[in-house]
Order: sequence, then C-alpha cells, then structure tokens
Amino acid sequence: MTSGGSPKLWAVVGATGTGKSGLSLDLAERLDRMGRSAEIVNADAMQVYRGMDIGTAKVPVDERRGVPHHLFDVREPAEEATVAWYQPTARDTIERILARGADAILVGGSGLYVSSAVFDFRFPPRDHAVRARLDAELESEGVDRLFARLQCLDPDAAAVVDGRNGRRVVRALELQELGATAHGALPDTPVLWRDDTRIVGVRAERRVLVERLDRRVERMWAEGLVAEVEGLIAHGIADGPTAMRAIGYAQALAQVRGQLTEADAIAETQRLTRRYARRQVSWFRRYPDVHWLDEPAADAIDVC
Repeated sequence: MTSGGSPKLWAVVGATGTGKSGLSLDLAERLDRMGRSAEIVNADAMQVYRGMDIGTAKVPVDERRGVPHHLFDVREPAEEATVAWYQPTARDTIERILARGADAILVGGSGLYVSSAVFDFRFPPRDHAVRARLDAELESEGVDRLFARLQCLDPDAAAVVDGRNGRRVVRALELQELGATAHGALPDTPVLWRDDTRIVGVRAERRVLVERLDRRVERMWAEGLVAEVEGLIAHGIADGPTAMRAIGYAQALAQVRGQLTEADAIAETQRLTRRYARRQVSWFRRYPDVHWLDEPAADAIDVC
C-alpha cells in the first residue's frame, strides 16, 4: 500500500491541446515524491490504435518518464473501438492498478470514454428498426439534412454531435425518437463509479487555444503525418470503422489519394480540430466537482 492513504482514481480531462498528458505525468511524479506510485490509463479514443502517433499527439514511450502507461497501442487501425469495449477494459485496468496500491490517472479528452469509466454510465437504448430506417434516410438524403433535423428536434444533442459524422447523427436521432439523449446515459447529476475519484480539468482561454491548435496541426504535417498515414494503409486504416474518423487522418489520406491539396488538408484539419475542442469544452463543463486549472501545474492540485 502506498503512503498517504488509500490509492485514488484521478481523471485529467479537458479539450485537446490544453496540456493533459504533461499534467498527468507531472501528477504521477508528484505522487511519487510523496511515496505514492501512480500509473496512467488512456481515455483518448484514437490513442488506443497502434501506429497512430503523430496525429493523436501520443506521448512517445521514451518521454513517459518511467511511468507505466495502459490502453495505448492496444488496437489495430482496422479494428473497431467502442465505448462498450472501452468501459469494462478501462475499469478492469483501473481496478488492477488500485489493487497494486498505486493511484490510477485516467487521462484523455474523449468524453464518452471518460464518462463511461468514471461515472455510473448506463448505455442508452437501441432500436434496430429505427436505426435501419434512419440509415436508409442517411443514404438517400445525406448527413446535412439529417443533422438539420437533429438541430430542430434536439439542439443540445446537436451541439455535441459532429454534424459531418453520419453514424453519430443517426445515433442521436435514434435516441431522440426513443426519448433518450445523445449525451449518452450520463444523468444530470452524475454519480461516480468510485468514491475515491478526483477529477482535474485543464482549460485555456479560447484565443490562446485556437492559436495553439492551429500550430499543432501544422506541426503534425511537418513531423510526417502523411508518411505515417501511408504506412498505416497496409494495416487497414482506410477501412477501419473507428480509426478512419480520427481528425487529421482522413484529411491526410485524402491528400495521399490526391483528393485534397496539402494546404486544404491542413486547413480542414484545423477547422475540425477547433470544432472538436468546442464540443469537448461543452462536454466536460457538465461534470460536477471538477478542480479546474487554467495552467496545467501539478503543484496546484491537492493530492491529500
């Protein structure tokens, strides 16, 4: 057992580009200085994929400061990764870490993944007949028409759903018809899965974050994202039901195929990244009892 009380589950959340990964490592080192070991668990839906490193801003192995990392590089790009798969996998990983007497630090910006692991998250209902009808409408009418319908029927859902992602829009409309919510099964007052959970949120002023995200996308191309995507084609990324939806990868693949110029691929990735960050901010703002940090400094966290 580590000193300083029973081991805890930490969740480090926030929009992309706010410094969550660095903060999680700093927190692990701070806990270590106090005699409490810690291990990091991934809650980023795309960092679970092997070989998807540059475009997901994955911390390289040699920069992980000796802190054990879990649920990184555990799926092939051709495989599907879902919340239904992630929740039991993450919770089993967390329980094993805590059983070793270490703190578990869950870090990532994929709202459904974080919520499924941290809160009493029940999966929303499904109706295969409704889904089949909506899939047919998506095919005949296009995603823009269906997203416009969602905006009229459930503006709150439309605010957090990617309007270009036909699969997500159809699922949101299915839930709306079934009287459920596209926010997942997270209640208005979420109940923690474990009482020994501390949630730390990292945020940045919008203007600063936008500039940071735009520059990061440019670095992704400069550091070889297109070559990374070319190497992943043989591993099935072009056909992967989940991996191919990663922002930046679809655009880089379109560049490889001659469908986008480099400048257009970068510009589209920047636009989608900014929009994704806005949805993340809205999602995590709903979490109760978050210790928000404007600057990601581990020393500002009460670890007692």
